[in-house]
Amino acid sequence: MSVDQKTVRHIARLARIAVRDDELEALAKELNGILDWVEQLGEVDTSGVEPMTSAVAVAMKMRDDVVAVQNLQAEVTRNAPNSEDGFYVVPKVVE
Repeated sequence: MSVDQKTVRHIARLARIAVRDDELEALAKELNGILDWVEQLGEVDTSGVEPMTSAVAVAMKMRDDVVAVQNLQAEVTRNAPNSEDGFYVVPKVVE
């Protein structure tokens, strides 16, 4: 895949970035270099590599999943500007 100046101008407009005409050629070369590098990554054999969530092996901290039945309705709605019967009262939006 190759990026030309017209494509760079279009990308800049979509990203709402002001790009001068004299910068288009340099940006096209830079984007083409990035795309070439991404294509090289696609050639790497990763079949024996397990997916990971971190570059460092870290064990997740686990806690017991304990169900606690608590009625926190009054505590949750206490700081609301307006509540009624344990529910938030909001202004009417649609008439």
